Amino acid sequence: MSRENLDELIAQVGRESQALQAAVDDVDQAAATAFGVNRTDLRCLEVLVRGESTPGALAAELGLTSGSVTTMLDRLVKLGHVTREPEPGDRRKVLVRITPATMAQAWRIYGPIAEEGASEMAGYHEAELRIILDFLVRSRELQQRHRARISGDPTGWE
Repeated sequence: MSRENLDELIAQVGRESQALQAAVDDVDQAAATAFGVNRTDLRCLEVLVRGESTPGALAAELGLTSGSVTTMLDRLVKLGHVTREPEPGDRRKVLVRITPATMAQAWRIYGPIAEEGASEMAGYHEAELRIILDFLVRSRELQQRHRARISGDPTGWE
């Protein structure tokens, strides 16, 4: 492949990566609207779909203060999206769980995307999937480094 053709292919990958980011952003906005929440609340629900958490762990994962998490959880409890319960082994700690109704709504929204995505992935060979995985990991790490750089976080940028 000529250098000119390679440069064009690289540019095309860049354009499609930007288009993918915009499409994911659009889906997330539509999902937030469907849940009746803001984007930060949606990220919290995405974390809780994976399993219960503590407010402190949510704060760390979402990059929020403990006060912001408390306010967010108050909103999500009021909307019926999450519950807060004392941890059985240590009643001083609180566990946050997504409600069954919100989990079902999340599946209605994101399930078809996951199913169709799995179907798409089934069309690739192992070596191709490893290249795709490498690209995705490197792209995510790049975004995380530059988020840290832009926000002035010296621990995330070297």
